[in-house]
Amino acid sequence: MIEQITGMLALIGVLSLLCQWIGWQLRLPAILPLLCCGLVIGPGLGWLDPDAIFGDLLFPLISLGVAVILFEGALTLNFKEIRDHGRMVTHLVTVGAMATWLVISVASWWLFEFSSSLALLFGALVVVTGPTVIVPMLRTVRPKSELASILRWEGIIIDPIGALIAVLVYEYITVSSDQTSHVLTALGSMLSIGLGIGALAGYVLGWILRRNILPHYLTNTAVLTITLGVFVGSNLLQEESGLLTVTVMGIWLANMRGVAIQAILEFKETLTVLLISALFILLAARLDSDAMLSLGWQGGVLLLIVLFIARPLSIWLSGIGTSLQARDKWFLSWIAPRGIVAAAVSSLFAIKLEQKGMEGADMLVPLVFLIIIGTVVIQSLTALSWAKRLGVTAKSAQGFLIFGGSKFARELAKILVSKGIKVIIADSNWDNVRLARMDNIQVYFGNPVSEHADTYLDLSGIGKVLILSPYQQLNPVVFFHFQDLFGPEKVFGVSTTDSSGSARHQLSESYLRRMCLFDESVSYSKLASLMNRDAVLKTTNLTENFSYQDFIERYGDTVVPLIYVKAGKVHMITADMKTFPTGVELISLIPKEASEHQQKKAAEEKELKEQKEQSEAAIEVDDAITPNS
Repeated sequence: MIEQITGMLALIGVLSLLCQWIGWQLRLPAILPLLCCGLVIGPGLGWLDPDAIFGDLLFPLISLGVAVILFEGALTLNFKEIRDHGRMVTHLVTVGAMATWLVISVASWWLFEFSSSLALLFGALVVVTGPTVIVPMLRTVRPKSELASILRWEGIIIDPIGALIAVLVYEYITVSSDQTSHVLTALGSMLSIGLGIGALAGYVLGWILRRNILPHYLTNTAVLTITLGVFVGSNLLQEESGLLTVTVMGIWLANMRGVAIQAILEFKETLTVLLISALFILLAARLDSDAMLSLGWQGGVLLLIVLFIARPLSIWLSGIGTSLQARDKWFLSWIAPRGIVAAAVSSLFAIKLEQKGMEGADMLVPLVFLIIIGTVVIQSLTALSWAKRLGVTAKSAQGFLIFGGSKFARELAKILVSKGIKVIIADSNWDNVRLARMDNIQVYFGNPVSEHADTYLDLSGIGKVLILSPYQQLNPVVFFHFQDLFGPEKVFGVSTTDSSGSARHQLSESYLRRMCLFDESVSYSKLASLMNRDAVLKTTNLTENFSYQDFIERYGDTVVPLIYVKAGKVHMITADMKTFPTGVELISLIPKEASEHQQKKAAEEKELKEQKEQSEAAIEVDDAITPNS
């Protein structure tokens, strides 16, 4: 039996990784291959029966997993960000969420004859969308920047809000079903413990993080351990209060001043792959195929109501008073796939409610999975054609993501921004990010290939990537990540080693070819050295009367041509380019010596011109005097 459990755990781990990779390769939300995998090896082939294999351990595993999911989701609920992302996002996570909740609740009560409390719980569970399903869809559709931002931030913010609503409804159901205590007293006790301990634990943990009491290598582990400890401790004080406690704890921590939670959020990457993916396969494997089929026509009608009534009503109500056009609202009305939070929380609640003997609880999980599968599959397949039909897809992306915030990168970014081109500088060096922000350049602080970046780094309008960082180990990772995302002809960079560098043999030929931006002799260290010696970036118009050859004669061959702009489009200069067309703006790096050479040459030309003018003036005077003589 032990060997069977060990083998299944290993199999689930391998399948989780495989499903995440398939989702990444196909540009699909990972939830879809995870769902299919769980259904195939569970009710399909009968290889995995979580209840039989894990027995009494299954419920604690799911409980702890959901606690971590809710805590991590709550960490993203920063109230300032709700205000900062416009009226539409604010309306969507308040008025829109309420409208969706009520419509779905009434529909489930009418179609399946749920009790009012169970209907409200189901409605709360399927309010959430989530960034893990929204972001892959946006990458495929590429809608206008404003619409992409609205959908992305709705998914980020609605996740913890929907989970919080579901937890509150569930806890009301729990105390209502307990006939041995007064409902209001029990609910008050649960809310007091959940809110009180959650706020206290969030404050204490934030105080510890703010004062750097823990060493850096223990921070993530400590946060995870404390979260699980608070969850269990809260449940011991008041049964079923733990989920509310960890949700409040995460929200408090996210809104506490002076607390850096960036590293904690990045820790979610490992948790997502190892915990959430495995948990989702287990949950899908527990599904009863007969239960899914037993939903009948009512399940199909409920899905249609979610797609064609609840979401459009939410969007049009939220859009009141905004500047969105009708076609923008129709597009937003079609994008609302449900994600991992709904599946995980519904499975946990269903198990608990079934144990309490609540009628209809066994239908909760099949219905939630029906909504997840229906919204993800239908909207993923149709979103792009719908966006094209409405004309809300983004134009050809001309913007740049620059990895590395050195002085050279910032100066180049400033010139591009001055020409109306979107630029984002990404760097894990805070000083570089701070200086770029002072120059009014859009920034991302952190690793641009992290899962946090997948959620928070807004790549709408970005079509090219420049790798201008000194990080030799990370540069290839960034290169191949964005090559898969944008295509091999859209990622460029400079080498971090000299042409004779011993590390070059360890890198692929395709990487080395694309990391020869500007010129083969140009490396990161050379650019940094030139900037330290007062080199400047200069824009020069190449015309019929002033060609590139004239430009070289003026400044010398030490100049480094970088990019040129023609008809509003930016073209990269690579090592194999020797000539440039006329009628373009050439942006070059001019070394200090070249500037001095140009100034000296200009002074000489000026002196020659003055001498010529003086000579011509003298001749004119002589000619004027001669006739009189």
